[in-house]
Amino acid sequence: MDENVIIPYDKVYLQDLARLVTSIQQNEFGIPITLEEQPDLIDIPGFFLVGNGNFWLALREGGVVGCIALKDIGKGRGALRKMFVDARYRGSSYGIGQGLLDTLLAWARGKGFEEILLGTTDKFLAAHRFYEKNGFCAISKSSLPQEFPVASVDSIFYRLSL
Repeated sequence: MDENVIIPYDKVYLQDLARLVTSIQQNEFGIPITLEEQPDLIDIPGFFLVGNGNFWLALREGGVVGCIALKDIGKGRGALRKMFVDARYRGSSYGIGQGLLDTLLAWARGKGFEEILLGTTDKFLAAHRFYEKNGFCAISKSSLPQEFPVASVDSIFYRLSL
């Protein structure tokens, strides 16, 4: 089976998910962050599956190859977090990143969100292009609502009106 499947978070995949995310952060981008320094990844239900938030996994050949999360921060706003795709499966030929984002945006619209905000590191240049291609506009950190969960590595911020 070589199809992409996007499913809501299932704890059965937590180890694969943690391995994917930390590998990309540490090995690909040289960000010295551990799993223990990411309480949102350790407790996905407690952090993301609150209010109208959700977390999705992209599976291919039975393994986790991508993820994306939406944290409900109130007042019709959501924070896009933890968007990662295995380097081997990036790009339009696989459509995993686009499928994950489309899933999140459809959910957000269906739940009545009015805007999606996100923070990312300046190292994720391809991600910046991806977000901009999908209608996200760069904003300053000072324009974020105080409820937005800024990660220690976040230096660039985006907003999308729904």
